[in-house]
Amino acid sequence: MPDHAPQPDERETLRFRRIVVIGGGCYGSWYTQQLDRAAAKGRLVADEVVVVDRNPACRVAARAAAGDYATLPLRVERTTWADYCATWLGTGPDALARDAMVPSPLMPHLCLDWLLSRLVTRWPHRAVRVEPLDTTPPTPWERAAPDGRHYVSFATWTCPVNCIEPARCPATRDVRDWSMPAAMTTFAEREPTLGRAVIFPCIHRTHGVGMIDAAPIAAAESRVAAWAEGASARVLVGTVSHCHGALGVLAID
Repeated sequence: MPDHAPQPDERETLRFRRIVVIGGGCYGSWYTQQLDRAAAKGRLVADEVVVVDRNPACRVAARAAAGDYATLPLRVERTTWADYCATWLGTGPDALARDAMVPSPLMPHLCLDWLLSRLVTRWPHRAVRVEPLDTTPPTPWERAAPDGRHYVSFATWTCPVNCIEPARCPATRDVRDWSMPAAMTTFAEREPTLGRAVIFPCIHRTHGVGMIDAAPIAAAESRVAAWAEGASARVLVGTVSHCHGALGVLAID
């Protein structure tokens, strides 16, 4: 099976410095609940769990005030997702070696947006932008958005939010012979106007919660900058699980 990253052993105790949950509403409260359950069972240890939501009365904040999530060292950061990521990811890959992001299924393409903002700051006199894909990705389901982003899926059915994308797909009841990180890397390599890709895999870690390691997000700025130093570049940026993904072409002239 062409998995980009191995599934962790559920029996292991996962250890983090900081886990950042994007959004404190419906999805974020469920993810925080599952992290709390993992911590209570000794499967997860974190120095800090930060839930980012600009609404001071979000569901996580209300449940925490009522005494939920008692096992977690929880803090609700009342700010926008983009502002939090700008500060957090801006500390650099070394500082983020033990940090991870828990994305929301409905969030914007934050990793691409963060990279875009960093490169605009790095090169204020160059044209740095997001462009639409020239070629439709080879996935069973795909949609282009008006802002140049593209959304892809290997599923033509509705998946439950708590699916861990196991080796045997619960929908097809057959072996899952696809993995979006590998597929999108190959797609970029075969596209004559691309050739390069930065892919951020969101992989199930524990109790139904998928995470993206933070250090590779921060390190991507230097990777893309090296490719575009003194030359134009077009890089496919993808935030993907095994089955679903958000894509965008980062263009630098």
